[in-house]
Amino acid sequence: MDARRILARLREGREMKPEEAAWIAGALVADGPDRLSDAQAGAFAMAACIHGLGVPARVALTTAMRGTGKVLAWDLPGPVLDKHSTGGLGDCTSLVLAPALAACGAFVPMISGRGLGHTGGTLDKLEAIPGLNCDLDADSLAGLVRGAGCAIASAGPDIAPADRRLYAVRDLTSTVESVDLITASILSKKLAGGAETLILDVKTGTGAFLQDMEAARTLARALVETARGAGLNAGALLTDMNQPLATSLGNALEVMAAVECLTGSAEHPRLRELTIALGAELLVMAGLADAPTTGAGMIAGALDSGQAALHFARMVRGMGGPADFVERWRDRLPGAPVIVEVAATPGGDGAAVHVQAIDGRALGMAVIDLGGGRRHEDAAIDPTVGLSSLVSLGEAVAPGQPLARVHAADAASAARAAEQVRAAIALGPAPTGPGPLVMERIG
Repeated sequence: MDARRILARLREGREMKPEEAAWIAGALVADGPDRLSDAQAGAFAMAACIHGLGVPARVALTTAMRGTGKVLAWDLPGPVLDKHSTGGLGDCTSLVLAPALAACGAFVPMISGRGLGHTGGTLDKLEAIPGLNCDLDADSLAGLVRGAGCAIASAGPDIAPADRRLYAVRDLTSTVESVDLITASILSKKLAGGAETLILDVKTGTGAFLQDMEAARTLARALVETARGAGLNAGALLTDMNQPLATSLGNALEVMAAVECLTGSAEHPRLRELTIALGAELLVMAGLADAPTTGAGMIAGALDSGQAALHFARMVRGMGGPADFVERWRDRLPGAPVIVEVAATPGGDGAAVHVQAIDGRALGMAVIDLGGGRRHEDAAIDPTVGLSSLVSLGEAVAPGQPLARVHAADAASAARAAEQVRAAIALGPAPTGPGPLVMERIG
């Protein structure tokens, strides 16, 4: 194999051979003369972005990237399940779904990520819990999954190291949007995590990375096709992200929403609906339920009985968090020093108006500006800041009624965020209700 020959073929738009893709994956992490240079890695990413790789080469790249590091193997008395979301606002579904699946007899070792961009990251949310550590070694992860039924942890340096290098190259060369490379990045880590069955939550709408429905559908099909080509049982749901999934944005605030959903102490209808939908699909694919309606009933039962909350409590305790977190989460989670309400601007006649549209990306950027997200990988985040009590699409809003509450470090940043919230929420006389949360099933 020779990098220059492979790159010349890609430059000309010729389909990549599977053995070439596998060689590229190894060369990304090789030492000595076989190592792909930064210039060659960038050229590969650009050519893949422009011309595509083709399905066989995409499968080969994905499986070879998995093999560049440690691949976890599980010997457990139940199916090993996993879920991945392409990212959305108020999306704390993993915190609810993983323990609910564990309560249904599954085991869920979920390799997750940190936030970069406007949507936040699951690990950052979990680490808003005092003392909790998501950086688990393989032995700690295995023990936690066996004991609690679920764990949500970081990939660590030994999981798919080729992806870590290729992702950095993609970020620097503006090739992050390549469907082939997105697919290889996501699935190489999921395959290394050792799951037997995977559900993919591919989001589209104003708060998603992929705002175009057709682009989201293309990615969902590529993910399912590649996962199955690599031997992983997979399916996908296309879901709506034209408004936040929970009514809170920000790390500690989204943990609150998840625990409220787990304990039934407050209603989060869209978060619960999506948890049940994803869980039902997984239970059917894994053979734990004979139909989606049965699976949905099992997930709902795990939430309503409190069994999912018990598994969540075990997971938190096993990761170094407070032993009484589920009982005393209001006392345990940190809070922001400044909380202000964002009142709706009164209309000319003083009549109530309705929420007609929500610019999710703008809301996500408001949280980042508050300090609740990252503009670059090494930035520190403030777990206490964010937005809560957000209005929903179609909701009637009277003059002066709050559109949201801003949680901030100081009054000046709270005032800036309040203006961003007002600009992001469009009000009008006619109600415009949300579309279906689950828009399409693939695979």
